[in-house]
Amino acid sequence: MPQSREFTVANVSLTGPERDYDEIVTFLDHTFRLVRVGTSGDVDAASALVSSWASRANAIAVTGAREARAVGLYDGELDAIDSIRQATTEVPVTDGHALGEVLQEWAIRHLQAEKPGYLSNARTVVLGGLNHARTTRLIRQFTDNIEFADPLLRFDLPAKVAGNPVLGMAVDAALWPTALLPSMVKSRIQAPGAKVSTALARKASRDADVVVATYDELVAFGLEDLAGKTLISSAISDERLAELGDRGVDLVLDSVPQPFPVTVTAAVLEAMMHALVGDGQLTDDDLLEMIVGAGLEPRVLYPNGWRRKSRFAFVIHPLSPRFFSQVEPLGTITRVSPQVVNDAIEKAVAYAPPFIYSHVTGIKSPTGAEAEGWLITVGGTPKELMAHSPEFTYARLLQAADMARKLGAQVMGLGAFTKVVGDAGVTVAKQASLPVTTGNSYSASGALWAAREGVRQLGIAEVDDGGVLRGKAMVVGATGAIGSVCSRLLAFACDELWLVSPETAKLLTLKREIEREKPRATVYVATTPDEQLADMDVIVTATSGAGKRVLDIMAVKPGCVITDVARPLDLSAEDVAKRPDVLVLESGEIELPGDVHVRNIGLPPNVVYACMAETVVLALEGRYETFTVGRDIEWQKVKEIYKLGLKHGMKLAAISGHNGVFTPDQIAEIRDLALKARAAAEGGSDDDAVPIQQSDDASSS
Repeated sequence: MPQSREFTVANVSLTGPERDYDEIVTFLDHTFRLVRVGTSGDVDAASALVSSWASRANAIAVTGAREARAVGLYDGELDAIDSIRQATTEVPVTDGHALGEVLQEWAIRHLQAEKPGYLSNARTVVLGGLNHARTTRLIRQFTDNIEFADPLLRFDLPAKVAGNPVLGMAVDAALWPTALLPSMVKSRIQAPGAKVSTALARKASRDADVVVATYDELVAFGLEDLAGKTLISSAISDERLAELGDRGVDLVLDSVPQPFPVTVTAAVLEAMMHALVGDGQLTDDDLLEMIVGAGLEPRVLYPNGWRRKSRFAFVIHPLSPRFFSQVEPLGTITRVSPQVVNDAIEKAVAYAPPFIYSHVTGIKSPTGAEAEGWLITVGGTPKELMAHSPEFTYARLLQAADMARKLGAQVMGLGAFTKVVGDAGVTVAKQASLPVTTGNSYSASGALWAAREGVRQLGIAEVDDGGVLRGKAMVVGATGAIGSVCSRLLAFACDELWLVSPETAKLLTLKREIEREKPRATVYVATTPDEQLADMDVIVTATSGAGKRVLDIMAVKPGCVITDVARPLDLSAEDVAKRPDVLVLESGEIELPGDVHVRNIGLPPNVVYACMAETVVLALEGRYETFTVGRDIEWQKVKEIYKLGLKHGMKLAAISGHNGVFTPDQIAEIRDLALKARAAAEGGSDDDAVPIQQSDDASSS
């Protein structure tokens, strides 16, 4: 590399003169005069400028053919750049292709490194043509959801031709007569295909997450709705960045570093590098050395402040035939049809393909992260799912996963019975086209969260300053996926724990595993809960009995707190109504952050089931991974998802039961009835039954 001296680089562009400059800058400790001259699509003028600058410049950059054609300044062939470059051989003349290829790939890899998973399954629209080929190839590693405005790229013809020499020769021979035609004639021949492809790309762009385009291509394409989108582009000036921000763009990835007061293209930077090597060949090693030496990096720009929006899908299904009343035309049919017809509908709907039940929007974490999603329903009720083989459900879940992928979802959750049937998501996770989670980790966390809040609000059971229940707890369905984790965590939060399950061998194994962890509680096992019910302060039911009776609620201790995690519920509304002195909670529903818009799922506004909340948390955190599948849940993951939920503003929803959210008056009534029942059982007066008060520390543990 020569000693420090002054260089001149001219940029001859086929775009307009509005961005022309004449600037003195420093690059790699050398002084450069950078001059830009726009010709507004005039190829002859551009060639003349290259010839005239050859005696005054150390290198020349020729740019703008695609951009000029995009905005209507030029209607000729793109290879006009080559003819302009050939106007002189006195100095290096470059279109920036070598450096541009490196910068395009680096920009994509840089974005993925800075924001892991950002492009995963992103719905992407590529405007322009082969100038984005390197970018497109890289994006394909992360998503198949790509649409093209260029008809050749829409059918991936360049890649197919390049991969098949014989096909390439045939295509060249077929296109040879076309190459001889005037530009205007060729444009008319190509117009119908380009028009159709452009229309398809414009339609796809409405829902796109990522747009790949130069600024001029973006303007020419006429995209108005850019709100919430990511733009992958190059050479974005401050003025253009502000304009993109006004149009709602979330993130701009600029592949061309901008180390100077003026906005330069990759061709200008490459021309500067050519000037520095002089008469020698600019090698790949030279490129690397200068990129590193100058501290050049792609730019990740946030015109409206830091933002990240992730996408999820969640699979739901009708918990009972009553669900059909919310979906037309089934609602009308089921309301006027006899039961025999409704039974037939229930069977038939189980075979229906998945469909989108609701688009979920408005989820916003305190961190600034946002998430949108889709509720995808499979038609089988628990009765129908259990009546078929697991493979029947697997097939529908994989259909749902494919639908979720096409929608752009980056992670998918399984709800209610779909996470119980078969191997609890293992097969689906292996075969699905995107990461899958059952949500069982957050379901377990939510169950205990709800139980603790129920104990706190009821105020009867004794809880020490560390939040430990000074009494007895029971898990019915302890060997199940959620039950086993609840058992492990409760073993550290109570004095005595009973594990109940008909699976004796699994029960003994679970007991031994818990005891190895040196819990606080003394652990007991039983195949049925009946004999111990009267002594329990807290009960968690987590069976998959599909509506079968799992315990005798009449035998439960007055003032007991029961959290029913099972879906369908283990305890019927009729059973619960028999014990107004017992607090029965429907698991731990979670309140999402933000102003959430979602179709009715039978819960209060902003409130969702914990298994769905796990999917949302993973999306907000950018953890597009298979988090919870299978029967064995890691209790470390239960704690992790709980902490991540708090980070993103998740709250335990107001505790609720069969009849909705419990009010303070209802809790007080349950408490009074429980105290009276205990007093009557002990033969004392109501005044003798005074609950142990909890400290503020205990209530916040």
